Amino acid sequence: MSHLRTYRSTGTVCRPAGAAVAALKARAAAWDVPLTETGDYLSISVWGCELRLTPQPDSMTIDLAAPEQRLIGNLRDNASELFAEIGLDITWDHVNTGELAPGLSLMRVQDVSHISRNFIRVRLTGSDAARFAHGGYHFRLLLPAPGRQPIWPRVASSGRVRWPDGEDALHRPVFTVSDLGPDWVEFDIFRHANSPTMDWVLKEPIGETVGIMGPGGGGCPDGDRLHLFGDQTALPAMTRILAESRGDVTAHIACAPHDLTGLSGDPRVSCTDDLIGRLSDAHFAKDEFVWFAAHADLARAARRHLLDAGLTKRDFLVASYWS
Repeated sequence: MSHLRTYRSTGTVCRPAGAAVAALKARAAAWDVPLTETGDYLSISVWGCELRLTPQPDSMTIDLAAPEQRLIGNLRDNASELFAEIGLDITWDHVNTGELAPGLSLMRVQDVSHISRNFIRVRLTGSDAARFAHGGYHFRLLLPAPGRQPIWPRVASSGRVRWPDGEDALHRPVFTVSDLGPDWVEFDIFRHANSPTMDWVLKEPIGETVGIMGPGGGGCPDGDRLHLFGDQTALPAMTRILAESRGDVTAHIACAPHDLTGLSGDPRVSCTDDLIGRLSDAHFAKDEFVWFAAHADLARAARRHLLDAGLTKRDFLVASYWS
């Protein structure tokens, strides 16, 4: 585990190792993440971190290593939940019981602006906003139910995160960081019906405190040649990729032309009302990367098409941004 600039946490399961080993193997397969098994230990690698199980004569040691403290908290939460499902309790070396959930920041709504016919931009301010510049484009916005005071998720003594439920349950949509500075974060909301987030933002909640949890998800893909396909919900992420990519990029976007605010006139960008048709017409050379994000039905169709076309999982990323 020395290859990581490491934050660490250690736990112990005082039960035979077999059930824990089987559960970790099953989770590695479900997540499609690397698993290493030697005569001495079993480990998985996820989010740039490592979770290692080491059998002892009458117990199991669980070692976590990660480049950020918040990722240690995320791993501890996931490991605690995983083993609780099979009736195993972990005793951790140290847990800050009662602290905010890993990666959760409380921020204040500073501004709400209507940047196009279909998009609303929200600016949040907070002292640790800059940390959202690294670790992925996405975050979860945490909103209490209308009329309820927020109860934020906190760490329990077990190492798991305790989330409010019932009437205090939080709405938890995922958004892309559109832009940020040392003490502010902006994100864009696509106008859509039957949305608690839209109900909230249309009230222009200036001054309210909200939670944002992250960052996570994907960032800018590597590659000398990128092909982007997405609907309007993917527009913020595609805009960032177009700005940050070091290679050649083409972007096919299913959105109204007037929503291309900062991309209008960009020769790399074209609008379409048939993403799958545009994807089917494209030809991809070796070492080119395809990025696709849209409704779940379109994402499934795109994944089937790319695999049928002979691309491997290393050659593309397909995400369902909504369903």
